[in-house]
Amino acid sequence: MSHKRLIIALIIMVSASFITLLYGGREIYLKEPPIPKAYVTKDNQIIFTEDQIKNGQKAWQSIGGQELGSVWGHGSYVAPDWSADWLHKEAVALQEIYSQKNFKKSFNQLDDEKKEIINTKVKLELRKNTYDKETGLFTLSKERSDAIKIVYNDYYKLFSSDISYQNLREKYAIQENILPSDLRREQLLSFFFWSAWSCVTERPGEKISYTNNWPHDPLVGNTPTTSAFIWSFVSILFLIGGIGALVWYYASHEQQENIEPPKINFLNSITITPSMKSTLKYFYIVVLLFLLQAVFGIITAHYGVEGQAFYGFPLAEYLPYSLTRTWHNQLGIFWIATAWLATGLFIAPLISGFEPKYQKLGVDFLFYCLIVIVLGSFIGQWFTIQQKLGFSANFWFGHQGYQYVDLGRFWQIFLFIGLILWLILMIRAIIPIFKKVEETKGIIFLFLISCVAIALFYGAGFMWGQTTHYARVEYWRWWVVHLWVEGFFEIFATTVISFLSVKLNLITPHFATKSILFSTFIFLIGGILGTFHHLYFTGTPTVILALGSSFSALEVVPLSVVGFEAYSNYKSVKDKDWIKPFKWPIYFFIAVAFWNLVGAGVFGFFINPPIALYYMQGLNTTPVHGHSALFGVYGFLGLGLMFFCLKILFPNKIVNEKLMSYIFWSLNIGLAAMVLISLLPVGLIQLFHSINTGFWYARSVEVMQTDLVNFFKWLRAIGDSLFFIGIILLVWSMKYFIRNKSKNFKSLF
Repeated sequence: MSHKRLIIALIIMVSASFITLLYGGREIYLKEPPIPKAYVTKDNQIIFTEDQIKNGQKAWQSIGGQELGSVWGHGSYVAPDWSADWLHKEAVALQEIYSQKNFKKSFNQLDDEKKEIINTKVKLELRKNTYDKETGLFTLSKERSDAIKIVYNDYYKLFSSDISYQNLREKYAIQENILPSDLRREQLLSFFFWSAWSCVTERPGEKISYTNNWPHDPLVGNTPTTSAFIWSFVSILFLIGGIGALVWYYASHEQQENIEPPKINFLNSITITPSMKSTLKYFYIVVLLFLLQAVFGIITAHYGVEGQAFYGFPLAEYLPYSLTRTWHNQLGIFWIATAWLATGLFIAPLISGFEPKYQKLGVDFLFYCLIVIVLGSFIGQWFTIQQKLGFSANFWFGHQGYQYVDLGRFWQIFLFIGLILWLILMIRAIIPIFKKVEETKGIIFLFLISCVAIALFYGAGFMWGQTTHYARVEYWRWWVVHLWVEGFFEIFATTVISFLSVKLNLITPHFATKSILFSTFIFLIGGILGTFHHLYFTGTPTVILALGSSFSALEVVPLSVVGFEAYSNYKSVKDKDWIKPFKWPIYFFIAVAFWNLVGAGVFGFFINPPIALYYMQGLNTTPVHGHSALFGVYGFLGLGLMFFCLKILFPNKIVNEKLMSYIFWSLNIGLAAMVLISLLPVGLIQLFHSINTGFWYARSVEVMQTDLVNFFKWLRAIGDSLFFIGIILLVWSMKYFIRNKSKNFKSLF
């Protein structure tokens, strides 16, 4: 297929995909679980109001939101999923109330026949939808309102300083008196009730709940839907068909021709511009942020076994779990994005052979903006978690409560402005290349398009406000997390690596351009609509489940042949002397290929089909995929790009081979150990209980604090230690990149 046809096909596919993605968003808006004006009893006693629920969402954000437990399966893993936990406790309370009312006995004293009668009544009561659209009221029976009060009192004590709940708070990694305000505590619990109510209440005219019967809990009638089974089988068919089509394409189309070594050494053909030199401090910050992320990751993981302390020291009084986890996640995004953005700033003048006026000033200014954003957002989040900000200040300067987009709206806007500035710096440095006769123009054009997408698509994070419906927030949040991080950064990285490969004479410009177009096509055909696979059970209609399961299966397709890329890169490093200086950057790219296949491919599809995610959403099987894909792919890619740039900046510096080998293998083996001997076994234990008993139980203390689970939690120290050693050695390696000698600038071309 010619370049022109590939471009036309790509434009048509992307346009159709985004139209469908927006259509899915429209369906979510129209069919989201309602927030009643009030929940009332039959005698008009008000239990919760709409205002309480919306303010409860604010209170939830103020304690860390998704960084402390989860709602609808999205969030952290030490504390319970509040929607599933509340729902089951309400059902148990209702069991007891009906048992006493009907048989004057405790539920546990009843025979099996009477228990079945009670359980049927519980299911009917909880699943019945009495919402009146005209009045906006949802009517509760007296029995259910009494059950709600029982759970309410239980949660009220949990989120206070009640001494009888201290042990449970420690196991949940909740700091003491996390919500000192009685009002905020009451509001928080109204939001938790609403999230649980959405999970069990049936959609009008249907026999499934607003969350497609998630979470699994047979007591309340939440079991997998027929659609979950059907679309899981369809997703497998899409996967098999997609892999078959891709293998056929590779077998029937042209392969890379043999090419000769370059006449001029790549490193000798370039000099460094002032703005390129200025990116060096970005890479120092990348390593520092990576180190800090690991430190907070170790603390966060330790809270899983010692919830309020770090080896006896009461660290949670100063840095509670929800804060260290927030910083751990946010630092991961910060350092990886910084590595990639710095690479862009470095590569842009390298591509065009042109240093725009004041380019260095722009690069320096952007760097200091980044420092302000990191420090400012962290300070705001600390004040939020310590309950020192009001709701409004919390949203703007503190903690939004949504994983990976936790930073306050002011810092979010600041970061978006920074991305626009980055885009301007990129464009003004790249544009001159289009005035030349240059065979890499196709690659550069695609590179520029990816830069535009990176800058603009972060703006999806502005599509929600402080009290926007949770289902809508999740829809737009995954635009940022999935499309921005996993989508357009991937295309950016592909074009950068392809350009560098061309300059190293590993591939021809024609082949590189065609490969980028084809790779972008097959990635985005699954990647755009694959966004929906995060939204199966977040208050969405069945059409989201159908679209997400089918197209997200295609995301795995390009990863199935990624081994060819890894093998090709390995041969390049081994056989071609002129790229030996870039051995370690290419080794990191090989690691990217491996973890793409294992982390994003194998572990990604493991949790991807609806029936799999129905049981696994919110279990430790999710961070298996998250760690191996986020760091394994994007982290290693960031490090590889960083070392590539550093080698160009310091062509005469020879880094100790043993040191680089220790860094590379410590990080890879440490990550593998972290996943395989700790996260995965814990996730599989939880999966067993999720299928056998219910999701609430898989996340409960009864499972998560057993000796077996704690054994596997402690085993994580092995992987974490190896990984941390790799980071310490990485920090040490930066001593080789302290000084740089200036050279007169000349174009690559």
